[in-house]
Amino acid sequence: MTAAMSLVAVPNRARSVKDLIFKAFLFAGLGIALGALLTLLVNVVVTGSARLNWDLVQNMPSARPKRAGIQSAIFGSLWVVGVTSLISLPLGVGAAVYLEEFATKDRWYNRLIELNVQNLAAIPSVVFGILGLAFIKRGALSLGSTVITASLVLTMLVLPTVVIVSREAIRAVPDSFRQGSLALGATQWETVRRQVLPNAFPGILTGSILSVSRALGESAPLLMLGALTFITFNPTGLDSAYTVLPIQIFAYISNAKKDFEPLAAASIVVLLILLLVLNAAAIYLRNRFQKRW
Repeated sequence: MTAAMSLVAVPNRARSVKDLIFKAFLFAGLGIALGALLTLLVNVVVTGSARLNWDLVQNMPSARPKRAGIQSAIFGSLWVVGVTSLISLPLGVGAAVYLEEFATKDRWYNRLIELNVQNLAAIPSVVFGILGLAFIKRGALSLGSTVITASLVLTMLVLPTVVIVSREAIRAVPDSFRQGSLALGATQWETVRRQVLPNAFPGILTGSILSVSRALGESAPLLMLGALTFITFNPTGLDSAYTVLPIQIFAYISNAKKDFEPLAAASIVVLLILLLVLNAAAIYLRNRFQKRW
């Protein structure tokens, strides 16, 4: 009996050693990744600390580093991301509701829509920039380098992600809610509107905000569109010229003058703050609506 127990203990001991080694490599990899990220953040903050003031936000871009700012880039980013949200969120949530609640799964066009949504979510962002350059900025629409052009291109970029996260939130609602509502005489649309969407809303809102926040940090599609890097006025409408924070940061970093490096680093910090604000808003709204419903 003792010999048998010792034979069982040896494999268990070997397995525990392997588990410890695996955990050690796992935490080591995590530590290296976090250390590299922390190093980059500290370097950016230290480099840009001299320019982290209100002049950075209030001043327009300039060829003089000491007078240059990012006001037009901030307002341009708000315009572009705002219009992108107004277009992509209703379309994405509506498509998700249709695919999950109303679409017949065996119809070929519904399967084609699902296949395209999955594929588009994995396409590199620069491809959307090429598509926007060919058909939106030029080609059929010929909208030029305007706010609406950038918004439409970024809408194509984030729309598949909005559809996917909204579908997951809707799918997470228990079927008993639907069955109970239908059993009480409600129509399918009333069930979706009064039972499914309110319960899925926290997940939809969180995923949608995080998806749209991706558009705030994108630069590759806008570079393909030939976005302007020197704009000394704020956008006034959808047909106005624009610049955004990633493009402005790229312009400052590409400048040969060393004095632009602190300005670029400070602009990166501002962009990170805006991204953190959006992410914090997503978490706050999710928690608030989860408590309500």
